[in-house]
Amino acid sequence: MKATGIVRRIDDLGRVVVPKEIRRTLRIREGDPLEIFTDREGEIILKKYSPIGELSQFARDYADALGQATGHTVAIADKDQFIAVSGGNRKELLAKSISKELEQAIEKRENINASKEERTFIPVTEEMEELDSEVVAPILSEGDAIGAVLVLSKDPKNKTGETELKLAISAASFLGRQMES
Repeated sequence: MKATGIVRRIDDLGRVVVPKEIRRTLRIREGDPLEIFTDREGEIILKKYSPIGELSQFARDYADALGQATGHTVAIADKDQFIAVSGGNRKELLAKSISKELEQAIEKRENINASKEERTFIPVTEEMEELDSEVVAPILSEGDAIGAVLVLSKDPKNKTGETELKLAISAASFLGRQMES
């Protein structure tokens, strides 16, 4: 565990303020859910909660099936990182942070179907190799945008299109409903 040197007191209601620097670094925003853990040494651990993370094995299986059906890389992300990836970019994406642009697209509930020449094309991570085309479909659960299904292609001869967009929207809708049940 990494020490920050920051000390905070608990108020009379049992609250502790998480410092702004830590919230910014960990991308924790007002209203974000946190999981609380304790260990045997008496430490309290706060972890940003990912509702999609509960479906991680299911999301991996779904991404694999969709990737096989489309021949493209399929990724499923929560609002912070990629939790499931199928295809050739698995190591490049899995557990990597999503880009600010992708985070904004999820928040705006935008479906994207674009090639790199188009104005609507966005980077999906800060450091990933260049893609040729992409599809992004936000996952909505109980009215909240909680993540996205992405279909990605590096091959200019095998671009994503309307079929991949419909498949991604369908997958996102299905995953959102799984979260609600």
